[in-house]
Amino acid sequence: MPPAAAPTTIEDPRVKSVLRRLHRATWGDLSRILASLPQAGRALARDGMRAVEPALFASSCLGLSPEQGRLLYITARAIGAKRIVEFGTSFGISTIYLAAAVRDNGGGLVIGSESEADKCQGARANLAEAGLSDYVDVRLGDARQTLADIASPVDFVLLDGWKELYLPILDLLIPKLRQGAVVLADDVFRFRRALAPYVELMQSGRNGFHSTSVRIGGGFEFSVYNG
Repeated sequence: MPPAAAPTTIEDPRVKSVLRRLHRATWGDLSRILASLPQAGRALARDGMRAVEPALFASSCLGLSPEQGRLLYITARAIGAKRIVEFGTSFGISTIYLAAAVRDNGGGLVIGSESEADKCQGARANLAEAGLSDYVDVRLGDARQTLADIASPVDFVLLDGWKELYLPILDLLIPKLRQGAVVLADDVFRFRRALAPYVELMQSGRNGFHSTSVRIGGGFEFSVYNG
């Protein structure tokens, strides 16, 4: 009989407890936002995040689904990611999955950026509760400034903040990417129009990426950098 697999960090009771609470909060807040919009799905597809009052986003726990989180974790483990950059930390759901992967890869750092002070504070508290603070640096402010001094090499990038900033943040980080780095961009189907230029560029082959759209959650653009 083969030996049993070693337990992973995402199976840690503390991590599972925090994730359950945050995923429940996400579903509640997402339902509240959709209920606030007339013809919600069409409004989001047409106008992107501009369709929603900024105050709703500022206070809402909007994170990845459990399936998306596990994809983050598995991908980061598969490529042995040690340095991960996250644009749009919110309350830290995706950050927990990424930090768990870094820990299970033997150590490293997830560098996150969050523009809302309450969310940044909440993310730090959630990461501490999950026992993962040592693997994360959540920076408060505009990501175009907070992520400007990232050291090379970057193994993995998650884009899940304001959609209009995906391309500027990507341009900021491309010089730091190692060959074979993975970039995941969330919501490419949910915010199809807003993210069409991003998807077109990533799939064009003009900037060193091989890329495909994955139908999970609001849609991931899954891209591998070849330099």
